[in-house]
Amino acid sequence: MDAISYDEFANNFSVDSILQNFQGNYNDGLNVCTEICDRYANDETRVGLRYERADGRSGEMTFAELKRRSAQFAGFLKSRGIGKGDRVACLLGRTPELMICVLGALRVGAVYQPLFTAFGSGAIEYRLGKAGTKLIVTNPEQWPKLADVNDLPETMLVAEDGAAAATEANHLFWQTLEQQADHFEPVLIGPEDPFLQMFTSGTTGKSKGVTVPAKALPAFWMYMRYAIGLRQDDNFWNVADPGWAYGLYYAVVGPLLLGCTTHFNEAGFTADNTLEFLRKYNITNLAAAPTAYRLLKANDSLVADFPGINLRVASSAGEPLNPEVIGWVKRRFDCTVCDHYGQTETGMTSANFHELGHPHRDASMGYQIPGYRLVALDAGFNEVGVGETGELAIDIENSPLYFFQGYTWNEKSPFHGKYYLTGDIVINNGDGAHSYTGRDDDIIASAGYRIGPAEVESSLLEHEAVIESAVVGKPDAKRGAIVKAYVVVRPEFDGNDQLVEALQHHVRTRLSTHSYPREIEFVDELPKTSSGKIQRFLLRQQAEAEAKLSA
Repeated sequence: MDAISYDEFANNFSVDSILQNFQGNYNDGLNVCTEICDRYANDETRVGLRYERADGRSGEMTFAELKRRSAQFAGFLKSRGIGKGDRVACLLGRTPELMICVLGALRVGAVYQPLFTAFGSGAIEYRLGKAGTKLIVTNPEQWPKLADVNDLPETMLVAEDGAAAATEANHLFWQTLEQQADHFEPVLIGPEDPFLQMFTSGTTGKSKGVTVPAKALPAFWMYMRYAIGLRQDDNFWNVADPGWAYGLYYAVVGPLLLGCTTHFNEAGFTADNTLEFLRKYNITNLAAAPTAYRLLKANDSLVADFPGINLRVASSAGEPLNPEVIGWVKRRFDCTVCDHYGQTETGMTSANFHELGHPHRDASMGYQIPGYRLVALDAGFNEVGVGETGELAIDIENSPLYFFQGYTWNEKSPFHGKYYLTGDIVINNGDGAHSYTGRDDDIIASAGYRIGPAEVESSLLEHEAVIESAVVGKPDAKRGAIVKAYVVVRPEFDGNDQLVEALQHHVRTRLSTHSYPREIEFVDELPKTSSGKIQRFLLRQQAEAEAKLSA
């Protein structure tokens, strides 16, 4: 299939052309469960979800079965007085029960609230309290965390009668569902009404609330169809956890919106487990964070043990993907992996497209998704010229797919005039594409230069000794700051002075003489968020503390 020209598609784009695919509309109202489930349920054989539990048990659910089960869950919610606008939370892994909860909450017009299973009780309590959540669904493994949660809402446990904590929970999941009718008329909501209650992961302070309205569906559809390149005959797997935005938006809502089968793998991420899942389920379309691709590349020797992997396309989001990793995926799987960019607040807004034809540039976040206008702004909020660096922003007035209206509880304002400010620093490539250089607070000012950590990290990753790297600025009396790198090396290499010199030479040669790391510290692992993003702010704090001690 030949890709459509990006320019041609963008010039003719309209939101109405996407809305024509939906069953509901903005004027009369729509129901998100109808759009992502019911309208595909007439074919009793059409599979919506294939799943594999942590204990190895596997199965699948058709859209028809998901429709019936979600009706039962919706009936239960209504019986508890939970309906339009109420928050319903899940503290579950990637399981069919989680999918039923999402769909059932949306069917009754409620707002689904994800909780990541690595959260502690404090994070859970904050999110439940802030959102005024009416119900939390969890399992025996997670149940002990709730003991320390104040003002706990009603609880539902995914467990059999007699299991641990079964007598403590207010309701048992399967037992309760079986008491409900398998039909429930979907509750309509308007385009501005919420259907998801997210919280940003945040690097400092409390997480901010992000409410996703129903009018986000066209943006999700656009990303899945043209950036991910999802086709009806694809076996699609998004590795991201649905406890976070990328997993919930694009492993649950997005693929089901297109009527495609999505895959859940409850087991923890390892190279051999991932390779086996790719092989066993004949995954043709893969989405994952760069961490996943880097881990597979670091375990290159295992790939030969899993013949028959049949990837057609792959996508990456969360942080910049190194060209070396892109090249490795191409060589190993004969598959193109495209870098994409977005945020919890806005969904995905920039991509290297699988289904739209355009020039590709190494280390670029790609082109604005049609329906968005992206610009880079200088310190005075003026749009910068070609080749210049600035803060990535969305021109709201000229972005018909844009849906974020501000943080749920007005925790801060990310707007300036007609612009939504992302906080990310990019280079304007001049052809509609941008290249990521770092977060605004990650930029290193050294001897008059502004150095983005991403390009230094990318250069380090090209060295055969390096598995992962994170780069921060360390205060320095002479230069204002110096570049410091924290590096994880392969087992066969020694983290010694010789390797420090080799890596410094490599970056000086490959990147520039002013950007090389003047200090390199070898570490066993890098601090990351639960979604795999490197927490540079922790390393920055560490480097600042070191500088104070040596001052």
